[in-house]
Amino acid sequence: MLEIKPITLQGACIQLEPINESHKDELYGAAQDETIWTYNGSKAFGDKFYSWFDKALIAFQLGQHLPFIVRRSVDNRIIGSTRYYDINSEHHRLTIGYTWYIPEVWGSYVNPECKFLLLKYAFEVSHVNRVEFVTDSRNVRSRAAIKKLGAIEEGVLRHHMMLEEGVIRDTIVFSIIRPDWPQIKLSLQDRLKNI
Repeated sequence: MLEIKPITLQGACIQLEPINESHKDELYGAAQDETIWTYNGSKAFGDKFYSWFDKALIAFQLGQHLPFIVRRSVDNRIIGSTRYYDINSEHHRLTIGYTWYIPEVWGSYVNPECKFLLLKYAFEVSHVNRVEFVTDSRNVRSRAAIKKLGAIEEGVLRHHMMLEEGVIRDTIVFSIIRPDWPQIKLSLQDRLKNI
């Protein structure tokens, strides 16, 4: 039986902590750059943050999602959020997403280390068979980052989501499966040696 339990995941440069009420104010501050939300299905800047935060807590309490804050170790600052969701115990699969970071860390060590921690826990502790990633087809930066992890692009879900602003989104689906993990783990470890 697949079990994803709340846990703090510690890396060399970041820490992932299960989200809780004490994170609210600092996470709000991190979420205020509107460029973060260009391609996200739900926005979390300004007053929209409170609804986003409350939904994350409720999904956590119901066991539907495991949302984390991303904390940078060097200054103990919250710099974003990510989560496990679509957790399917029967088929031993889940999705990693709802990921966002402050723009100053885009293209840095943060995303590879974050994904390394999440994938390692998923495959080696929770023993999933499959991890999925989905992104807006227009989000070139996100698609490139997912591919750089070693995830396989599987296809397009056409007219998959209605975004808040009324845009109908096509979604690109990627996956990493259990046989892929050993090589992807080595590749990520090599990338992280250089940070």
